[in-house]
Amino acid sequence: MKRKSPTRPRKSGYLFIAPYVVLLVAIGIYPAGYVVHLALTSLTGHFTWLGNFIDSTHNSEFVPAFENIIKFLGIWLTALVVFVVSLSLMLHSLNERVGAAFRFVLYLPAALAGSASVMLWLFMLQPGKSPWGFVLSWLGYHTLGDSLAPAHLPVIFALIAFWSGAGSWIVVMHGALATIPEEVLESARLDGAGAWRTAVNIKLPLIKKWIAYMVIGAFAAGSQLFAEPQLISEATGGIANQAWSPNQLAIFLAFHYDYFNYAAAISVDLLVVAVICAAVVLLRTGLFDVGH
Repeated sequence: MKRKSPTRPRKSGYLFIAPYVVLLVAIGIYPAGYVVHLALTSLTGHFTWLGNFIDSTHNSEFVPAFENIIKFLGIWLTALVVFVVSLSLMLHSLNERVGAAFRFVLYLPAALAGSASVMLWLFMLQPGKSPWGFVLSWLGYHTLGDSLAPAHLPVIFALIAFWSGAGSWIVVMHGALATIPEEVLESARLDGAGAWRTAVNIKLPLIKKWIAYMVIGAFAAGSQLFAEPQLISEATGGIANQAWSPNQLAIFLAFHYDYFNYAAAISVDLLVVAVICAAVVLLRTGLFDVGH
C-alpha cells in the first residue's frame, strides 16, 4: 500500500483553517477591497483612478497629519526596540520566579482598554492633581493645556502607547528567548561569557526575527493611531486637533463632509505605506526564511 508523504498537507488541515478563511474574507479582504474601490471611484461610481489620492492631499490637514504620525512612530518604535528588548534580556537573566513577577506587573497596563489608558494619562498630565505634579511644575507646565501643547503630543501619545503595549511585547520577547537551547547558553558560560556578552552576542542575534516581527506589528498598529488623540480632543474641548492623525482625518472627512472617497484614499495610503515598510523589514531580516 502506498504511504502518504508526511510532508503532504492533510485534508483535515483545510477543515481547521476553513472558519478562519471565511472570517478573513468576510471581515478582512472584502472590506479592504471595498475601500480600494471607493478610493478609485467618485461619488457617482465613475473611476477616477488616482484622482481621490491627489485631491485628498490638497486638504490643509493632510501633510500635518502624516508629519504627526511619522514623529509618533519614530519615538514609539525606537522606545520599543531599545527598552522592550533591553528589559526582556534583563528579565531573562533573572530567577524565573522573579522574572515572571516582573513580566506580570509590566503586562498589567495592557489589560486596560485604550480609552481607560487615555483617561488615566489625562489625570497624570493634569498639574495640581497628578502625583507627578512636581515634575510638571519643574518643566513649567501649570495647566493641562501646557502639558498637551501640540509640540508635546507625539511624545505623549508615544508614552501612552509604550505604557499600554510594552508589556505585551515583553511577553512575546520572553517567549522568543525561551526557545534558545539551554546547551547554547551553557556553552557560553563555559567559555567565560558574562551576562552582558551572552545577551549581546548570543541572545540578541537569536531573537532578531522576533524583533523584526515586533517592529512590523507595532508599525501597523501605530500608523492606525486614532483612539488616543480623538479621546484627548473630546475630553479637553479641542486642545488636540480633531485631524491630528491620518485616521482621524479620514474619519473627519467621511462623517463631517461625506467625502468617503477621500477617506478611503487616505486609508489606502496608510495601507500601502505599512506594506512597503513591512516588506523592507522582511527582506532585510529574512523573517520568514526557513532554516536560518
